[in-house]
Amino acid sequence: MSQARPHAICHREEATLSVTTTFAPVLTRAAWRGDELSTGQDWIYELDGAQLAELEALGARFMAEDPDLRTVQAEDYPLVACAEACEAWRQEVDFGRGFVLVRGLRAELYSDALSSAIYYILGLHMGDPIRQNEMGDLIDHVYATSDKTMDDPTALSSKVRDKLVYHSDSSDIVALMCLRGAKEGGASCLVSGAQIYNEILARRPDLAPLLFEPFHWDWRRQDHEAPADTYTSPIVSIEEGVFSMYAGSLYILTAQEYPGVPQLTDDQIEVLRLFDEITYEPGMAIEMDFRPGDIQWLSNYAALHARTTFWDWPEPQRKRHLLRLWLSSKGVRPVVPGFGKNGVVQHRAAPRDGAAEHPDACFHVRGAAVPRLIS
Repeated sequence: MSQARPHAICHREEATLSVTTTFAPVLTRAAWRGDELSTGQDWIYELDGAQLAELEALGARFMAEDPDLRTVQAEDYPLVACAEACEAWRQEVDFGRGFVLVRGLRAELYSDALSSAIYYILGLHMGDPIRQNEMGDLIDHVYATSDKTMDDPTALSSKVRDKLVYHSDSSDIVALMCLRGAKEGGASCLVSGAQIYNEILARRPDLAPLLFEPFHWDWRRQDHEAPADTYTSPIVSIEEGVFSMYAGSLYILTAQEYPGVPQLTDDQIEVLRLFDEITYEPGMAIEMDFRPGDIQWLSNYAALHARTTFWDWPEPQRKRHLLRLWLSSKGVRPVVPGFGKNGVVQHRAAPRDGAAEHPDACFHVRGAAVPRLIS
């Protein structure tokens, strides 16, 4: 197992374009190929004994004090042994390769609530948690409660065993913590948004400008209680020289089913087809199998993620179970206005537009550590 650490500092300049022309290739560490990264393990960070002891002690204190997840702050649970590492992870995610896998937590020995407490503390230091749905969940669960497949419009991607196509989530950073792995399958797959963009530029430079134009995205299919059918966002942002991508053709295509949504042009359909074709080419993506205790920190603007189909153990307590956090980077990474779901997500302190909290909302860690049995 690799003991290598990501570079301690990845300055903003590392994520900027190397030339001033808007439609120029991205020539930074954010543009990578999976077949090249797979030859090493410098994207894995191993926690040492002092860091592990600190996190377990903080997690136990978090459970004893039981703070409100909506209002607790990072400074309430300060890091010492992990402080330098956490800063390195933030820099790597926001302005380096775009992801890091942290390994070493002993989730198989913890209660799910203790794992959730440690995870939430680290999340507070990586960014600001945001609500993941209209119910207000701050810790969500990737836990299959249905045998639906993703061609069913009622399927929720976090509640099925079916494979997931490459996409971006609704936050600046998405994090996954593995409590238990699948019986078989369920690999996490990442692909570089910058590398996809570079390939489109090389093959069809005439289509690349379309990626900067707004598309309609299916909001209803992502969250059945969403207040509108769609929202809009471009696929690519270059702001202050920083390249970002928000992608996932599935929700662009299903948004076409709603009345009033402008129909895609032939060129827009062609660039989406080319985008998906490049994404799935051999060697583009990297796959990783989660072990209990692994935490994957990922910039939604640097890499797209997917998942292979998995098969579960029959016992509910052994089923594949990941915790998920969505984090805001508090404006650290510049993006064009209205990029991704920044304009529609709810921050953690209060529900949308001052509405009453959902009756099933849970803002304490013991309750939030239990998955909702919805399909």
